[in-house]
Amino acid sequence: MVQLLLPIIYISFISLGLPDSLLGSAWPSMYPALGVPVSYAGLISMIISFGTIVSSLNSDRLTRALGTGKVTVLSVAMTAAALFGFSVSTQFWMLCLWAVPYGLGAGSVDAALNNYVALHYKSRHMSWLHCMWGIGTMISPMVMGRVLAGGGPWTSGYRCIALFQILLSAVLFFSLPLWQSRTAGTDTETASPQVLSLGQVFRLPGAREVMLCFFCYCALETTAGLWASSYLTLTKGVAAGTAASFASLFYIGITAGRAACGFLTLKFNDTQMIRMGQCILAAGVLALLLPGPQMLALCGLVLVGLGCAPIYPSIIHSTPEHFGADRSQAVIGIQMASAYVGNLAMPPLFGLLANNITPALFPFYLLALLVFMVFMHEQLVRKTSRC
Repeated sequence: MVQLLLPIIYISFISLGLPDSLLGSAWPSMYPALGVPVSYAGLISMIISFGTIVSSLNSDRLTRALGTGKVTVLSVAMTAAALFGFSVSTQFWMLCLWAVPYGLGAGSVDAALNNYVALHYKSRHMSWLHCMWGIGTMISPMVMGRVLAGGGPWTSGYRCIALFQILLSAVLFFSLPLWQSRTAGTDTETASPQVLSLGQVFRLPGAREVMLCFFCYCALETTAGLWASSYLTLTKGVAAGTAASFASLFYIGITAGRAACGFLTLKFNDTQMIRMGQCILAAGVLALLLPGPQMLALCGLVLVGLGCAPIYPSIIHSTPEHFGADRSQAVIGIQMASAYVGNLAMPPLFGLLANNITPALFPFYLLALLVFMVFMHEQLVRKTSRC
């Protein structure tokens, strides 16, 4: 029974990744049909991000009241309903309404599942869990592309993903008995979670540092994914098609890197994995900074993706070690909120800098985020070191 739960958690994270890249792949077909400017995709993205921030901040309370299994079922069901709502929307305002339950559902399941795996499974499973998210982000554009290439409307692509989410909701509902064992896949007993207010979480030693560390990481990852193609094209003179291909390799690098990191965690601990990722990130940013052939910049972007791979899952998995198993759910909820704030605020800020100054600032922007992230992580380790 215990062995059945882990594949279900993996599938749940595939489902979490499916909608994340769907809007971007469908939007070129959506906005002409809806009669809105291309920039309106940002409004939908902001609504989703605000929803995930709100639900992440409340995930501790919700998970303690319902348990991880029920939160996962309800969250996936909410995203399934939202995706189906997208598939029947004919006006832009309808998409904005359906973006609300999607954001609320995504934040809850993200924080709940991350904490559950951090508590009950080894570090390698956290890396593979986030590898599953990457697989989800690659599948949905393929589904949407197949539908559009066959002459179907964008609504059909959303409906296909929605049906998968509905099916997964049913599977999760029938798997609820598997979640009853709170020591599944672990060698230690889990302490009862403490009820902590936001103020109490902020006062924990290292809480501010881990929030800022998460903020910087997610800001760096999202900025790199969003602006890499533009930087390569406008600054390095790379052809648009080549730049787009290598921008996709950035995400492939993250996904493949996390698959490999699952094996590396057998030899290295979470802190070592984070530092390893930061070093690879630094090498990638340096390659983007140095003058030279286009291939140097292209390889640098792939290295940035590989460097990102171990950082996110390793920070999450180390949360119970840094703050205690009884506080981890509350802290992870705050971490998720910080991540979404970074996703929401920092890529548009770079857009303003690129538009008003120069897109050549791209590697310097990434470097600033990386340096601050490294500093915050070392402060976190220093303040919470227990080993």
